[in-house]
Formats: sequence, C-alpha cells, structure tokens
Amino acid sequence: MSRPPFETAHLDRLARFGGELDTIPVRIPLGIDAFGVNAYGARETGGRVIEEHDELGAGAGRHEELYVVLSGHARFTVDGEELDAPAGTLVFVRDPASRRGATAAAPDTTVLVVGGTVGKAFEPSPWESWLEALPFYTAKDYERAREVMARALESHPDNPNVLYNLACCEALAGYPDDAVAHLSRAAELDPRVAEWAAKDSDLDPIRDRLQAEP
Repeated sequence: MSRPPFETAHLDRLARFGGELDTIPVRIPLGIDAFGVNAYGARETGGRVIEEHDELGAGAGRHEELYVVLSGHARFTVDGEELDAPAGTLVFVRDPASRRGATAAAPDTTVLVVGGTVGKAFEPSPWESWLEALPFYTAKDYERAREVMARALESHPDNPNVLYNLACCEALAGYPDDAVAHLSRAAELDPRVAEWAAKDSDLDPIRDRLQAEP
C-alpha cells in the first residue's frame, strides 16, 4: 500500500520522552527517509536542550547539523564558543568533529535538529534505533523494545551503542545470557560502557552476573 503524498503533525502532539533533556522524535513518526530530523526540549531555564556531543561517536552519523530554535531561548556552545540563540535562531554546525551542546535560557525551549552526511544518501544514525524502541521501552513492553534493537544490530553489527541498548532491553525482557554477552561485547568496543553500566538500573536484573564476571 503506497504512503500518502504528505503528512502533518503538531509538535505539541508528538510523543515527548523525558530524561536529561526531552526528546521529541520527528523523523520516525512522519516516515521521513531522505534526511534526519528530530526535536529536543527543556521545560525549565538552565535545563539541557542539546546534549554535548560531536558527530564522530559510535552512535553518531557524521552528519552536518542545523539547529533551529523554535521556542524559548537557547545558549549554544560550539567548540568552546558561546552563542546566544533566541527563538528563530539557526545554528549550523558544519564540522562533524565540532563539540556542541545547548542549555535553555528560558522555560519551554525547543530546538529542531536537521542532519545529513555530505555526499551520501541519508542513513539513520545508529543511536536513532533507540528512538524507535523508546515508545515500547517507556510502556514497559521490553520484548518489543528488544526486537527493535535486535533488528538494529543486524543493520549496525558490532556497534557498541546498539549493543549496549540491546543488552539493557534483554536484561529487562528476561534474556540474561544474551544481555551479558552483548554487554561484554559493547565493553570490548567502547571503554565508556563500564561506566554507563555501573549506573544503569536497566541492568539490575543481571547485576549479580556482571559482578561475577572476571
């Protein structure tokens, strides 16, 4: 069955997932295939609205990124330079290696992010598989979340970000052997995994087994 020629949505009616910052998936619910686009927000002044990151990590897509401040007021930092960004401001980060992040300078700040890789057809970043799994995870349907992450591993084999999130879903869904194996492989590939795992309550169902690992 063919898809309709257009889609509409209102930002306030899209699913919004809380955490260190609010994540509002856009690309997946609208079925966008040509480019990456999602939104992020902070409800309170001083809250994180764009995590500090570059586009070179295991979960990243090496994208150029355009940040559009839709509402509120953000303060960006790009490679140590601070940028004031009231609503309507566009911040384009060309270099994937540039470190960037933003905090809210006013309540209810929302930033839309559009990204893609120069000279390549768009491919979703490995980390975005977690956005597909997130509605199931939030609803505590860990089996469905595990299935999403297992498919992501087929597309991104040996990606530590995908392996880690898959292990968390497996631990919660009752697959302890698979969770330990995938977490161990993630730790081999990325030294940060041990720090993530130490603080992650998703891994509590297999905590005894992890402590018993040599």
